[in-house]
Amino acid sequence: MLGRLRQWPGEQRVAVGLSGGVDSSLTAALLVAAGWEVEGLTLWLMSGKGTCCAEGLVDAAGICDQLGVPHHVVDARARFQEQIVDFLVQGYGEGLTPLPCSRCNRSVKFGPMLAWAEAERGIGRLATGHYARVRPAGITLERPLPGEGAGRHQLLRGLDPYKDQSYFLYDLPQSVLGRLVFPLGELTKDATRAEAARLGLRTAEKPESQDLCLADHHGSMRAFLDAYLPPRQGEIVLADGTVLGRHDGLEHFTIGQRKGLGVAWSEPLHVVRLDGAMNRVVVAPRREATRQVCTVGAINWVSIAPPEQPIEVEVQVRYRSLPERALLTPITQTAGDQAAERPHRARLDFAEPQFSVAPGQAAVFYCGEVLLGGGLIQAEG
Repeated sequence: MLGRLRQWPGEQRVAVGLSGGVDSSLTAALLVAAGWEVEGLTLWLMSGKGTCCAEGLVDAAGICDQLGVPHHVVDARARFQEQIVDFLVQGYGEGLTPLPCSRCNRSVKFGPMLAWAEAERGIGRLATGHYARVRPAGITLERPLPGEGAGRHQLLRGLDPYKDQSYFLYDLPQSVLGRLVFPLGELTKDATRAEAARLGLRTAEKPESQDLCLADHHGSMRAFLDAYLPPRQGEIVLADGTVLGRHDGLEHFTIGQRKGLGVAWSEPLHVVRLDGAMNRVVVAPRREATRQVCTVGAINWVSIAPPEQPIEVEVQVRYRSLPERALLTPITQTAGDQAAERPHRARLDFAEPQFSVAPGQAAVFYCGEVLLGGGLIQAEG
């Protein structure tokens, strides 16, 4: 690991995004050990308790003090409120299940951190503790990709399949990918903790935070949503409109959910649709809760150029889901698509019916270890 970092081409000055956890702490420590000129950078996202806020700031500052490197705190609260909190509240209110993490990585973290580091410190590289890898443009591939990848940096899965975080990085542009360093991409989580302990890092035994910082901050995702969305009662219905019960807010349900519905039926029911217009939770038996086809919009093509013909891909429709084979067919752009920031859309035809395909979540396309691109699952109709 240190040998690879020492041989890294170009200037070895880097800003390290520090959350106060063990992953980002070891990232900084490894770069220091490899002889890089390191400066820590922590975004202040929210006020109050939580590992991503007061506690995280303290631990990040403590790691920089332990390593003898500068530490900077950048106030990103207004951007986080606009890009993430307001986005989530609007999405849940419309009956979607928004995915904030990939949006946060693009709009709040990576790009803005690189811009700040370059403008304020003259540093053009950023390192984080993500379990992912970047292959620089120009390297010959052993396995051809299903599309044109010449001249593009490629985003790869982390080698630890249980910690791979490439799914959340699908929305990063090429201009950012080429300036990233992921020292943990070839490590397992156990190896990270062992190395952090060997180096005596103060965060070596720090427990994992929740996947979503807002849940960590508020105590639960339900508590966050209750703080922003007033109760709005509606009906829980079958697909034919039969009313089975009532709910106190669409935001408290997710596609595929079975437990906690509060209704009785002759067989187990799952949430199959959240109808924002009618404020209804639609439920059905599991056999009716699968989808063979879905549409994906706002696609960011990462390791290949936007394809013009159908391609075979492996798709993840949730972070913890297994990749599934599908045929991806590009959709001809309309005038509305062309006006959007990310206009590319596609149809996915899965080889096998998929359970719990939720509008608002990301569908991310892979070819083996290479992340080709990804976008947001769109609601039907």
